[in-house]
Amino acid sequence: MSTSAEAQTLLSRLAGPDAVLRDDQATAIATLVDERRRVLLVQRTGWGKSAVYWITTALRRRQGAGPTLVVSPLLALMRDQVAAARSLGLRAETVNSTNPDDWAGILERLDADELDVLLISPERLNAASFRAALAPLAARLGLLVVDEAHCISDWGHDFRPDYRRIKDLLSTLPAGTPVLACTATANERVTEDVAVQLGTDVRTYRGELGRDSLQLAVVDLPDAATRLAWLDAFVRRHRPAHGRAGVVYTLTVDDTDRVATFLAQRGLEVAAYSSAIGTEDRQAVEDDLLANRLDAVVATSALGMGYDKPDLAFVVHLGAPSSPVAYYQQVGRAGRAIDTAEVVLLPTAKDEAIWHHFDLAGIPTATESDALLDALDREEPRSLPALEQRVNARRSRLELLLKVLDVDGAVERVQGGWVSTGTGWVYDEQRYRQLAALRREEHAAMRRLTRGEVDGCFMRFLTGLLDDPSGDACGRCGGCTGWAPDVVVDPDVVAAARDFLRGRDVPVFPRRQWPSGLSEARGRIAADRRAEVGRALAGGDESGWGGTVQALLDASAGGRYDARYEELVTEAVDGIVEVLRRWDWPARPSSIVPVPSRTHDRLLDDVVERIGSVGRLPVVRAVVRRAERPSQSTMSNSAHLAGNALAAYGVLEDVAAGLPPGPVLLVDVSTDSGWTLAAVTWRLRAVHPAPVLPLVLATRP
Repeated sequence: MSTSAEAQTLLSRLAGPDAVLRDDQATAIATLVDERRRVLLVQRTGWGKSAVYWITTALRRRQGAGPTLVVSPLLALMRDQVAAARSLGLRAETVNSTNPDDWAGILERLDADELDVLLISPERLNAASFRAALAPLAARLGLLVVDEAHCISDWGHDFRPDYRRIKDLLSTLPAGTPVLACTATANERVTEDVAVQLGTDVRTYRGELGRDSLQLAVVDLPDAATRLAWLDAFVRRHRPAHGRAGVVYTLTVDDTDRVATFLAQRGLEVAAYSSAIGTEDRQAVEDDLLANRLDAVVATSALGMGYDKPDLAFVVHLGAPSSPVAYYQQVGRAGRAIDTAEVVLLPTAKDEAIWHHFDLAGIPTATESDALLDALDREEPRSLPALEQRVNARRSRLELLLKVLDVDGAVERVQGGWVSTGTGWVYDEQRYRQLAALRREEHAAMRRLTRGEVDGCFMRFLTGLLDDPSGDACGRCGGCTGWAPDVVVDPDVVAAARDFLRGRDVPVFPRRQWPSGLSEARGRIAADRRAEVGRALAGGDESGWGGTVQALLDASAGGRYDARYEELVTEAVDGIVEVLRRWDWPARPSSIVPVPSRTHDRLLDDVVERIGSVGRLPVVRAVVRRAERPSQSTMSNSAHLAGNALAAYGVLEDVAAGLPPGPVLLVDVSTDSGWTLAAVTWRLRAVHPAPVLPLVLATRP
C-alpha cells in the first residue's frame, strides 16, 4: 500500500470516515516518511497540521523508527494533542510544569521504547538537566515536531527565547531524521527565518490563509459600561439562534474576571479562563466550552494556540491584540466546521498602553544588557534580588534578559543564582532596532483596523499582512459590506453595567517586604509599619471611573485644572464617598493626610478638602517632599523605586505626633508600584502608630 493510501486510512480513523486527505497533507507526509526531509507547514488554523504529524508518527513507527518528540508551547494544546495521538493508538505522554512527579516514570518508559510520542514545553529545553536526559532520545528520534514554529523567530509575534534551544537540538539529530515545523501565523519574513533555523533543504508548503466562514466587524463603543451591555446582548442573541458557544478575548487577567462576573450576574452561563486559574479548572472550562455547556468563555490568550472546537460560533475581542498576526490567530479559533462564525473587535482606550508594555518590554536595551553583564561574576553566583540592586530593570525584564543571554551562551544558571560565562557577547543594536520598528508597524496596523482606516476587506487586510498569496476579498465582512452584528444595546443594561463597574472595589495591596540592598530599611515590613489594604477610585476605564479620573489628571498635568472641571471633580468625590462607605475598615479614619505631588497638588488639595468636609475629618499635611528626587516613573525595579521613595518623602514629626488618635486616610493621586505608599506609611507609623488606609484616585498599569 502506498504512503498516501496508508495516510488516508489513518486520517479516517483520526478525523472520521468522511475526512479526505488534502494534497499538501499527503505531500508533506510523503516527504517526511519516504524522503525523511525537513518540512515547514504554513497553513491556516484548523487546516489539519496536527494530522500530518500523528499520521507520520504512526507510519514511521511501522517502519521501526524511534518515537516522535513534539515541542509545543501551551498546556491546552498538549492535552488536545495527547488525546488525538491516542485516538490513533499511539502511546503519548507529556512532560511540562504541571506533572513534575511523573517525569521520571515517563522518561523510563521512553528509554524502554514504550512510548510513541513525547510532548514537551519549550521551557524544558532551557533546563540543562532535562537537555541531558533528552540526549539519548535525539539519537533515535523517528520525528521531531516543532509546533507553533513562528515562536522560533525574533520576527514572529510570539517569539520565545526558549525556542532558540530547538536549533541546538536540531544540530544533534542524525542525518535522515525527519523534522516537521508547523504554524498558521507566519509571513514571508518569519517563514524564511524559521526555514533557515531548520537547516538546509527545507520543503515549505504554504496555503491560503483566508477562511470563508468568518464574518468580521469592528464595533466602536464609547465606554466600558456600553461594551459590557453590548456583550450581554450579543452573547444572549447567540443562545437561541445557534445553541453554540463562543469566546470573548480580553487583554488582561483582571478583565476576564470582571466581564465573566457581570455576564454571569445577568444570567448567562459564562466562565473566566486565564493563567490565574488552576490546571484542573482550565481543563473543566475547556471541556464545558467544547460540549456547549457554556454560552461563552471570557479568556486571555492562554486559551489560544491549539484549542480545537470546530463549531465555535463567535469570537469577540474586548480590546485589540497588539499584532494583526496575533489577532488572526485568535480569530482562527472560530468557524472551523460551521458555515458562519461572527468575529467582532471592540477596541478600548487602554489597548495601546498594553501593546507597548507587553511588546516593547520584551526587547532588551543595550544599557540594561551591559549593566546586567557588568553585575555578574564568573565565580560568585548572583541571585535575582542581588541583581535588582545593581540593574535598574524590573524583575520580569531581568528574567527575560537572563533567558536571552543564557540561550546566547553569555550567562549560565547555577546553584545559587547566575554567573557570567565570560563568552564575548555583543548587543545586536541593528537587530533590536529593526525588531522595535516591526512592533511599531504591527501596532500601526492594528490602529488602522480599530479606527476604521482599513480600505476594503478586513480578512484580506489580515491575511495580506501574512503575505497570503490569494489576496481575495471575503465579500461578507464589515469592510466589504458594512456588516455589523444586529445588536441593540439596552440603556437599562448600560446603567446596570455602570453601577456594576463602579460598585466593584479596586484594592490597593500593601508592600510586605523591602527589596534587598536598601541602607535604611531591610527585610519584612513589620505589620505595625505597613499600610492596610487600600482602595482606588479608578482602575482603568473598566472600573467605570477611568474616563472621569483621566480627564482630571490630564487637566491637572496640563495646568488646566480650574473651575471648568467642577462637575467632574464633584462626580469623582461622590464616587470616593461611595468607596469609603463600602470600605470594611476595622475603625473609621480620624484624619486625612495627603501625599504631596509635584504635578497634581491643586487637584489633590481640592479632593482632600472636599473629602474632609463630607466626612468631617481634619486634613493634616504631615508628609513632605524632603529632597528633589527623580520621578518614580524613571525607576524600573523595586530596589530603585523603594530607595527613591524613601529618599523623596519625610514626615514632620511634630505635626504627625499631633494627629488625632485613630487611623489615617493617606491620600495620593495615583499608584503604580506601591513603593511611595509603602515608604510614606513606614515613616508615618514610626511617629503615629495607628493604622494607615491608602486611598488613591487611580492605579496605573
